[in-house]
Amino acid sequence: MTTPQYLSLALLVAMMAMFVWGRFRYDVTAMLALLGGLALGIVKPKEAFTGFSDDIVIIVGSALVISAAVQRSGMVERALSLIAGRVTRIRTQLLVLTASVGVTSALVKNVGALAMLMPAAFQMAKKNKASPSVFLMPMSFASLLGGLMTLVGTSPNIIVSRVRQDMVGQPFRMFDYFPTGFGLLVIGLIFLRFGYRLLPRDRRGVPTMGEALDIKDYVTEVTIGEGSPAIDETVDQFTDRHDGDVTVTSVMRAGMRSEPRPWMTLRQGDTLILGGEPDVLERVIATNKFALAGSDRDVPEDRKDDEIGVIEAVISTNSPLIGRTASRMQLQRRLGINLIAVSREGERLTHRLGGTVLRAGDVIVLQGPLSLLPERLPELGALPLAERALRLGNSGRGLLPVIILAVAMIATATGYVPVAVAFFAAAALILAIGALPLAEAYDSVEWPILIMLGALIPVSDTLRTTGASQILATWLAHVAASLPPWGAVALILVAAMAVTPFLNNAATVLVMAPIAAVFAHDLGYRPEAFLIATAMGAGCDFLTPIGHQCNTLVFGPGGYKFGDYARLGAPLSLLVVLVGTPLILMVWPLH
Repeated sequence: MTTPQYLSLALLVAMMAMFVWGRFRYDVTAMLALLGGLALGIVKPKEAFTGFSDDIVIIVGSALVISAAVQRSGMVERALSLIAGRVTRIRTQLLVLTASVGVTSALVKNVGALAMLMPAAFQMAKKNKASPSVFLMPMSFASLLGGLMTLVGTSPNIIVSRVRQDMVGQPFRMFDYFPTGFGLLVIGLIFLRFGYRLLPRDRRGVPTMGEALDIKDYVTEVTIGEGSPAIDETVDQFTDRHDGDVTVTSVMRAGMRSEPRPWMTLRQGDTLILGGEPDVLERVIATNKFALAGSDRDVPEDRKDDEIGVIEAVISTNSPLIGRTASRMQLQRRLGINLIAVSREGERLTHRLGGTVLRAGDVIVLQGPLSLLPERLPELGALPLAERALRLGNSGRGLLPVIILAVAMIATATGYVPVAVAFFAAAALILAIGALPLAEAYDSVEWPILIMLGALIPVSDTLRTTGASQILATWLAHVAASLPPWGAVALILVAAMAVTPFLNNAATVLVMAPIAAVFAHDLGYRPEAFLIATAMGAGCDFLTPIGHQCNTLVFGPGGYKFGDYARLGAPLSLLVVLVGTPLILMVWPLH
């Protein structure tokens, strides 16, 4: 071996050791590795930052923005709620949740699919008086398996697609991964349906500050719009359709307020005072085409371009709101904000929001320009509460993000435009139509992942430029020489699965894919099976909470311990190797 080859391997070993050590976050470790490559002379200065212009960075960043928009639209969650109301047993609910997150992960990045369906898991757990931990880890594992089905489901698929293009001149297309990914998802869902019993039943997440406040009984004012499914329903039918999670406390018709009798028929134009939890109210308003009170009011002229949002606050004892109504205070005309919900401990509010006399201790939800709301709270004598996600009065644009995503996927699947162009255009269009506010778009992008990708691409490429990947592949080829063809594929699959818990999955593929490609060449095989095995192994980290963002996402809310992942993940990993190897060979022959 030459000196540059030794230096390249030493740099990668040191980088992996730093990942395992955990002293620095993975993006910082990647930057240090890039600096190390420059200092050692194995990364040329003019090539040091080429990784940041790579298509991978554009695709991953755009996919995260699209995922956030689809998640914010609530369409997937609403579709799931239609099914969830009909299933009551935990095992059946688990199958519905894992199947839903698995299928959704093929359409959006798996961590985005998991995030958008986690609220449904909490809702089901709450109704069953069970711990969310029963659902969350199986959902995380299902999202990893589902992400294997398409090009954009997970970052490793995007990376191995580029490696194949470099080798044979043709990248993997959108659904080239589907046969192997779908087979593993089906087997995984069957396993999780029964294997969830391996998880300890006493795991519970630590409540967040928002959950600790436990503010549930908000009331808000809505108007029944044209085409609403609530038209001609009785009050009883309306509440039953929403599983009793929402209550109608008052009905206004023709300027008259009346008590909502169970047999009372709802009509277009009725104004309803609804009570319930914020997320329930948001879902009810969206699915029934209700108009939220104040949503049609003008924004102050100097704030027209500002992002509209909501804030949750409590009225203090010296607030000028005490003893007065929102109408009397003229909040919209004077201050440019709207009162859209009120919660009062121990009392069921029935008056219209504008006519509700406010008291000290009332919790209110105010809507207005985000740049303006913090300025107005001191004037109103209201104290902001601990931050928690409230979409009430701030929902996305329904089906539009889903339609844009579908068009982008069709365009890439047909080869009409490159993946990077299609997804960048989709993300830009989503922002242009306002389906995702700019602030949320920037928040949704996992910048550490993009920094890591941009920094590691030139570092991992040193394996190729120095010839080190050829040396490693030759060594692996010697090991596999005595193995049958399926053993060679299984070796790459196991190697990728073994490295992933210690590296980020994208970093694993950046290191392993070039080695797997040369390894296949040395054995005289086509590279596709080995590249698919690399992506599959890197995408299937079921052993730790740190190897993949999905596992990390459920770690705290599920109240899991580090060792819990191996209890459920070790047998699933073995199943992936046993089933995945023949699946790969069936779809991607070696000759």
